[in-house]
Amino acid sequence: MTSHVIEIDNIDRKLLMALQRDASLSQRALADKIGLSQNACWRRLQRLQQAGAIRGQRTELDLTRLGLDLIVMVMIKTPHHTKQWTEDFRKHVAAIPGVVDLYRIGGEWDYLIKVVTRGIKGYDTFYQRLVDGFELSVVTGHFVMEEMISGQEVALT
Repeated sequence: MTSHVIEIDNIDRKLLMALQRDASLSQRALADKIGLSQNACWRRLQRLQQAGAIRGQRTELDLTRLGLDLIVMVMIKTPHHTKQWTEDFRKHVAAIPGVVDLYRIGGEWDYLIKVVTRGIKGYDTFYQRLVDGFELSVVTGHFVMEEMISGQEVALT
């Protein structure tokens, strides 16, 4: 799959910023917010979706109210770096409940996983599943004490 950068103008930027702030806006409210007719807004949304600039919409959850009181950034080192091992690892991690994000990173560490779970027992369950069947040199968890900034809009400058 080849990806390419799509051209956006200032109106597209306003539209995308408004959606990042509140994806639940009605099409009419969105059009009013950015100063377009409803039809023009709809056409731009369709173009951006078809071009792959908009991949979906999500609802932000209050994790604490749902009992998901532990966020852990898990750093991993591994001796394996083949494409096949990486793809197998990605599939393995994707199947573990609680995984929110997985990144292959550069520098001292190879992977970063963001895990959201219920307490230390939930993290231990994640950990046991993570290491089952995969040779990992080092796995270390950094426990989030306070979420200070989260879910910021991506600047489209």
